[in-house]
Amino acid sequence: MHDHRIRLRYLGDTLDLLFPGTGSPRPYTVLPHPYLPRRLAPRRWWHPGPRVMLPAEGSIGDHLGEVFGTPVELVVHVRPARRANRKPVLEAYSAGARLAYVKVGDSERARALVANEAAVLSRLADRPLKSVVAPSVLYHGTWRGLGVLALSPLPARRGRVPEPLLVRAVKEIAATGDGAWHGDLAPWNIAPAADGRLLVWDWERYATGAPHGFDAMHHFFQRALRRMDPPTAARACLAQALRVLAPYGLSAAQARRTALLYLVALADRHAADGHEPLGPPQRWLSPLVDHEEPIL
Repeated sequence: MHDHRIRLRYLGDTLDLLFPGTGSPRPYTVLPHPYLPRRLAPRRWWHPGPRVMLPAEGSIGDHLGEVFGTPVELVVHVRPARRANRKPVLEAYSAGARLAYVKVGDSERARALVANEAAVLSRLADRPLKSVVAPSVLYHGTWRGLGVLALSPLPARRGRVPEPLLVRAVKEIAATGDGAWHGDLAPWNIAPAADGRLLVWDWERYATGAPHGFDAMHHFFQRALRRMDPPTAARACLAQALRVLAPYGLSAAQARRTALLYLVALADRHAADGHEPLGPPQRWLSPLVDHEEPIL
């Protein structure tokens, strides 16, 4: 099935969930086009394509309006359907200004991730972070059995993250718990801030008890996957482990072991999610682990 059909089918299921009412329909538009669906936004006169009519009363927009004490317009992100941690993600606006990004836990797994992010960000709000900027929790609650988390929008600006800033951020995150890691410090979840700090989104995978350097290894691996197939990217993790992890005080042996433990942890995460975005680990991971098993 073509990607746009998969996205539109998932969007339809999402809209049934978030807009269950029947009265006073309002027009929305799939943008930039139904054949390239990326978001669903309130209809404007210049929008191309057909109208999508959705009820306002009894919708999650109504609920968020009560939460924020002001009428809210929503933009719905049209998510890829084949993701283990997929969940509805919304942008809430009032009078043209973005109020919040909103995540909706629509499954047991998604609700757990949303709850974890809420708890982590609430805890981080009490810590004086110097290198990392995290969103603030504006609201965390339930609506019609769904977990709802509204987060403050960060002043996103794209640009390459300087290596020294990434190192400082990884160290600071690690210091927030016993060997703590963000869990998904991928290039698309971070951006340099105008004040020299690092903006960091998507804390739902944050966990403690990880070896020092997991975030740095994850960042390297996700960048490598943009240019390489998973088996090659996994081998690159091992080959470049010392270069990536030396700034964190790891020796060559420690770096290689950390890289392997990271790859195993990632495969375990995929298994727990019931999803194999990199393919079966027997293809991309097992040959590497079998060869390096003595150092684990």
